[in-house]
Amino acid sequence: MKIKSIELTNFRNYSNLFFEFKEDKTLVIGKNAQGKTNFLEALYYLSSLNSKRISRDSELISFNEDLAKLKAVIVKDDYEQELEVIINPPKKKILKVNGLKKNKSSEFLRVLSIVNFCVDDLLLLRGDPSNRRHWLDEAICQIFPIYSDKLSKYNKIRLQKSNYLAQFAVVDDMLDVFNSQLATSGANIIYLRKKFLKEIAKVAVIKHENIAKGEVLKLMYETSVGDMNDDMSPGEIEEVFKQSLNDIRQDEIRRAQCLIGPHRDDVSYFINDIDSKKFASQGQQRTIVLALKLAELEIIKEKNNDIPILLLDDVLAELDNVRQNFLLDAVEDKIQTVITSVDTLAFDKKFLENVDIINIKNGEIINE
Repeated sequence: MKIKSIELTNFRNYSNLFFEFKEDKTLVIGKNAQGKTNFLEALYYLSSLNSKRISRDSELISFNEDLAKLKAVIVKDDYEQELEVIINPPKKKILKVNGLKKNKSSEFLRVLSIVNFCVDDLLLLRGDPSNRRHWLDEAICQIFPIYSDKLSKYNKIRLQKSNYLAQFAVVDDMLDVFNSQLATSGANIIYLRKKFLKEIAKVAVIKHENIAKGEVLKLMYETSVGDMNDDMSPGEIEEVFKQSLNDIRQDEIRRAQCLIGPHRDDVSYFINDIDSKKFASQGQQRTIVLALKLAELEIIKEKNNDIPILLLDDVLAELDNVRQNFLLDAVEDKIQTVITSVDTLAFDKKFLENVDIINIKNGEIINE
C-alpha cells in the first residue's frame, strides 16, 4: 500500500495544497506551528475519519471557510483508488471512494491503513482510560473496519439508555430491553478488544524485550462488566454482562447513568508484574508505547496482508538515542513513512538517502 498523492482544500492552515509522494520516505521539516502536524493529521483522517486533536470536525476547517476537502490517491493491490472527504457542518460529511458516495464509514475505512505515532502517544500510560480505549479501538478499526459501526451502535444504545434513566419514571420492562441490547452490543466490543490485545501482546512483548533487556511486559484488559477469562465467547461475555447489569440496576436508576460497559474499560501494562501506569519511569513508559506501536504495525501488516503507512510526528525529539535507533531501524524500506521534524539533525546520512525532504512554512511547501 502506498499513498501516491494528497490534495487539501481549506484544511487547517492549508488553503490549497497538492503533494505527490516521490519516495517511500518523506521527511517534513519546518518550525513549530507551520503545518507539519496538520499535514500528517490529514493523512490520518483519511484512514480513520477522526483526529486525535479535536472533538468536532468543524475545527478542521480553515478560519472563515464553510467546508474542507481532503482527497488522496492510494495504490493498493497494484491499482489506484481515490479517497475523498468533504467536511461541511452541520451536514453529514460526504465520503467518496473512486467518486462514488459511501453511506457506511466502514466502506470508506477499509481502503487506507495507517499507524500514527505522535508525541501524545508517549503519554498513553499516564493519560485517562479513554485515551487507552481510543488507541485500542482505532487499531482494531484498521483490521476490522466494521468495528467502527459496532462502536457507533453501542454508543447509540448507551445514549438512549442514559436518556431513559434520566426520566422521572423508569419502567422495568423497558429497561430490560435496553440492557439486553447493550449487553449484546457491548459483548462483541469486549470480545474483539480482548482478542486484539492478546494478539498484539505477543508481538509487543518481543519488541519490548529487544529494547529493555530483562524487563518482561504484560498487557491486561480491565473490564468493568465482571469476572471473565480470556477464552470466553461473545455469548458467554453477554451473559456476564446481563447479570452485572441486573446486579446494579437500582444503582443505575438512582444515579441515572450507565455504570458499566466497554465505555468504562481500561488497559493495564505491567513490567515484571509491576503496574507501569503507577511506578514505571518515563523511559520505561516510552519503551512500552514504542513496542506497542511497532507491534500494531506488524499485526496490521499480517492481518491485512498489506503494509500500512507509518506516520511519525515529532516523536524522535522525545526519544533517547537507543530508542531513536530502534525505531528508525524498524522502519523497513518497504514501509511508506512520513516523518515530521524541526530539522534533519536527528537523522544520519545513511537514513536520509532516498528520502524526500520537504519544507513547510505557513501551510505551504516551499523550496529553499
